[in-house]
Amino acid sequence: MADGAPLALSALRERITNEFQLSEAERHERLPSGRQTVINNREGWARTFHCANARARRHAACARSLRHNRRMDKKHLPPRLRWRSLLLLALLLAPLLWPLQGVVQRHYSEQLAEQNRQTLDLYVANLLGTLRRFEVLPAIFGQLPVLRAPLLAPEEATRRDQANRLLAGLQRQTGADVIYLMAPDGRTLASSNWAAEDSFIERNFAFRPYFREAMQGRLGRFFGLGNTSGKRGYFFAAAIRDAERTLGVLVVKVDLDHTETLWGNSPERLLVTDQHGVVILTSHAAWRFRATRELDAADHAAIAANQPYPTLAPRPLQLEQAQWLRQDRKLAETGWQVSILTPRNLLDRPVQSAMLIAGSAWLLLILLLGLLLQRRRHYLERIALDSRARQHLEQRVQQRTQALSQLNQRLQDEVLEREQAQQELARTQDELLQAGKLSVLGTMSASISHELNQPLAAIRSYADNAVVLLDQQRQAEARDNLLQISGLTARMASIIAHLRAFARRDSHAPERVALQPAIDDALALLAKRRRELQVELIRDLPEAPLWVQAGETRLRQVLGNLLGNALDALGERPPPRRLTLSTQTQGEYIALLIHDNGPGFTDEALARAREPFFTTKTRTQGLGLGLAICDSLLRALGGELQLANHAEGGALLTLRLRAVDAGARPLSPEDTPA
Repeated sequence: MADGAPLALSALRERITNEFQLSEAERHERLPSGRQTVINNREGWARTFHCANARARRHAACARSLRHNRRMDKKHLPPRLRWRSLLLLALLLAPLLWPLQGVVQRHYSEQLAEQNRQTLDLYVANLLGTLRRFEVLPAIFGQLPVLRAPLLAPEEATRRDQANRLLAGLQRQTGADVIYLMAPDGRTLASSNWAAEDSFIERNFAFRPYFREAMQGRLGRFFGLGNTSGKRGYFFAAAIRDAERTLGVLVVKVDLDHTETLWGNSPERLLVTDQHGVVILTSHAAWRFRATRELDAADHAAIAANQPYPTLAPRPLQLEQAQWLRQDRKLAETGWQVSILTPRNLLDRPVQSAMLIAGSAWLLLILLLGLLLQRRRHYLERIALDSRARQHLEQRVQQRTQALSQLNQRLQDEVLEREQAQQELARTQDELLQAGKLSVLGTMSASISHELNQPLAAIRSYADNAVVLLDQQRQAEARDNLLQISGLTARMASIIAHLRAFARRDSHAPERVALQPAIDDALALLAKRRRELQVELIRDLPEAPLWVQAGETRLRQVLGNLLGNALDALGERPPPRRLTLSTQTQGEYIALLIHDNGPGFTDEALARAREPFFTTKTRTQGLGLGLAICDSLLRALGGELQLANHAEGGALLTLRLRAVDAGARPLSPEDTPA
């Protein structure tokens, strides 16, 4: 604008000069008419000249001011940063990447090690699970009469044929590779592959170590290559005995080939080595039956005696240790070692990629630093001409202030609504608290009704008997019944006191209680029902008193409830009915086992038996609080109530109570200060 103003002024001056240099005739021709018009035109041109001159001066002053401001801005701007300086800075800071490489390599090493550990744990668990599934089969199958018969009469073909067919069926059901029966001299009498071309019948495997271990009374274990089938397998063998005499050996062969297929074609290599250091299972077929260490004379002697491999001199496995990352796991049960080998390039590749990314990021950071410095300089140059932006910003601030005022008003409205909601919540909480109190009162009344039901029934029975005895002038026996009634009323008072204390989380001092008298008292209360149901009572309790940590009333209350539930369950089935009581010592606990031959627990009953008001009886027979109360009482005494179904049928209830010495003072969780 400053350069264009003089040009416009020069053009205007030239135009005015040309106008005044015109001849009189030409001026008259150009003017519309009259002298006054010419004078007016001249005055208008003069005013135009003065206005243009003033504008030119103003433009020139603005241009000078702008140039001055630019010079002042350049004085205050930072010196221009050269790209050669940035390159030098990058080279000086490049050595910082070496510590970063160590951190990245350590991170990926730990990540890869954790991944390999998980893979190793998974495979070891799968391998041990497969072996343990077949480990118990020889001892179990050895008890079958059909398999013992050929050992007693080896020359009878009928018995051997029956054993062959049974072993074939067991092999199909269990998934074992081969199951066969051996005589004491090592000769195979029966086998599951009796109909195959490579049958084991009449073959002698006495040289195998599993046969020798089984004949010595131990569980025989052995991994090797089958001499007949040529297949690898793990052998379990157990002796079949008749009293002190060994009749023979039953062998189960497990095929482990499928465990190699689980590994797939991953770059990692998994291998299992036996006690000789020879690879027996591997994901890489070329490594199979290779020796990972140098074999000594003892190893060669054992290999020659047991013949576990296809060769008596396994070739060494040559591995470059620097090219592999290895992790090992010992299997104590089999004496094996499971190893996972990971190629080192799986670690080097991500480290190199990370370092490449880090180097690129470093260069990008240097470039961004240069760009930011350049943009900072340009930004400082623009500050002088940024007045419009400031005005626009002030306008935006006003708009934002107005929006914030509206938002503040909405927030005040929301705060008012929140306060009203909190008041409503407080009222709702008060109502819920009152409802909870009413629920507790209902639970307490139901508990008292349930717990007093059995003593009241016993009092009614004793009272009826006392009336009959008084009529027959049998005062002594009537007096005993009245004493029993008095004891039951004391027990009812104790129950009520305990329930009241339990409801308000009160604490009772622990007592040293003899278990057998408490059981006798509970059985005495239920004797009439037991006789009516014709229940056979089997007591397997020691003569010496078993002292446990409990309370007299609470223990009898729990036993009465559990024995009453057992009689209720036995009433649902026809005779014979049996109720068995036995004890076990489990560390610092004494366990009382209550077993009945009733229908047992359903799955739903086992899951919800401890819930209050859950019952499988009718409403007139029970409230569903017995087991819930018993469980709470036992946990308060530091004990435990376990519910299960017996393997022979019926329910099995286990009361675990802390054992105490005859002169010791017990300490219950109820007495522990909060």
